[in-house]
Amino acid sequence: MSYPTAQTDILVIGSGAAGLTAALHLAERFRVTVLAKGALNEGSTAWAQGGIAAVLEPGDTFDNHVEDTMVAGAGLNDRATVEFVVEAAPAAIERLAALGVPFNMDGEALHLTREGGHSHRRIVHVDDATGWAVQEALIRAAKAHPNITLLPDMVAVDLATSRHEERYSGAGNVWGVYAFNRATDRVELHTARATILATGGAGRTYLFSTAPRGATGDGIAMAWRAGCRVSNMEFMQFHPTCLYNLEVKNFLITEAVRGEGGKLMNPTTGKIFMPYYDPRAELAPRDIVARAIDAEIKRFGLDYVHLDISHMPPEFVRGHFPNIYEKLLGLGIDMTTQPIPVVPAQHYTCGGVVIDRDGRTDLPGLYAVGEVSQSGLHGANRLASNSLLECFVFGEAAARDISARWDTLPPPPAIRPWDESRVTDSDEEVVIKQNWTEIRRFMWNYVGIVRSTKRLERARHRIAMLNEEVADYYGHFRVTPDLIELRNLLQSADLIVRSALHRRESRGLHYTLDYPETAAEAVDTILVP
Repeated sequence: MSYPTAQTDILVIGSGAAGLTAALHLAERFRVTVLAKGALNEGSTAWAQGGIAAVLEPGDTFDNHVEDTMVAGAGLNDRATVEFVVEAAPAAIERLAALGVPFNMDGEALHLTREGGHSHRRIVHVDDATGWAVQEALIRAAKAHPNITLLPDMVAVDLATSRHEERYSGAGNVWGVYAFNRATDRVELHTARATILATGGAGRTYLFSTAPRGATGDGIAMAWRAGCRVSNMEFMQFHPTCLYNLEVKNFLITEAVRGEGGKLMNPTTGKIFMPYYDPRAELAPRDIVARAIDAEIKRFGLDYVHLDISHMPPEFVRGHFPNIYEKLLGLGIDMTTQPIPVVPAQHYTCGGVVIDRDGRTDLPGLYAVGEVSQSGLHGANRLASNSLLECFVFGEAAARDISARWDTLPPPPAIRPWDESRVTDSDEEVVIKQNWTEIRRFMWNYVGIVRSTKRLERARHRIAMLNEEVADYYGHFRVTPDLIELRNLLQSADLIVRSALHRRESRGLHYTLDYPETAAEAVDTILVP
């Protein structure tokens, strides 16, 4: 049986904001192939409600935005990277507007909203569905470009590296990826001179997450297996306000609801509680708000807390949050007259594959951009609306670097095709489902918003047992999308737990009962394969 192989100039794995930004810049000169795990718009970008942070308000400065980012990141950010991203923000917004993103306007100027942790109004948005509008504009432009090939339903299995060369070499180069084609149920080899990982985060390692179903840490796990360093995986951001509804698992209630006056209340006592936890109340950074809600839920034995904006005029609420209003109305909640039941949920992976300011990883030929990466921008906690911004700035930076180095990037050598001559079809799909559920449950209970060494050790013990099971299963059966995801999910969970055990302090999103103090010096957690 022959296995299909395809060659392109540059391969992009992921079709969200970071991947498509890079692809559009590179397509001016090169042939680019973009692989999407599911449909082209199924990644996290389309789910981003809030907006994009940029200094555009009179009186606001780059220094203010840098400072807000550093404060949220608990001093762990790389200042030079923060300055680089913040200063590139206004130009990134201009390019998106030129692509046709219909940003909300306030007369001649862009309408700016404010979110937790920001000292000024600087969030550019499209109602409460910014990500969707951005994703649509990027896909439209990519589809129209003759040099871009878009391939949906391709599940990346592993990076093709020097050890897969027909004439084996230990050079450590990345030459592309092996990917499972859902349409043909076969693994294909895609090779390129440069490969960009834009695969998003690892949110689905948790039971409650606002991330799309495909956020299983694929890029982080593949890069780790190939030999890249991974950093700061203990910093998992929990969004304070995810809708609590047993039917709708991960509907996010944007930060901007609190930014525009929404109050958090205890449904038992009917009292607002945020001022007891932080003087900034509802506008405190996400980690503080999430921990406060978690504490309130545990203390009173609640399932959820209330987020209430019904004291604001109904037309104001409907005008600012049309999508959320419609969605909740369909579930029997009128947010203009009733409070919204909310719980914290995993929301963003602040750690990831270590990159420099050009998006380069440790391996020649491999770049990483967006949530899959750890660029130094977010530190120990991401500031609201800096995530889409990072995608545009680093997507472009990686494209610039590849263009500048093109003549030094060697063409791919002959790579061995995928080999499944020693495996059979699985007869035990139930094993995958059971393991998937188990990982997400113990990660939620043991490696959640508040941690302890004992809980982390329990999680590590479970992971060690599952590692043996999954490795055995992977060695005997043909790959399926579910098996590929399970393997990556487990690898991501392992990296998160290892990182959390390594950090003996509480900082930003990592809060542990055993080390509640913050150390004097901020140091990245760096895991080396």
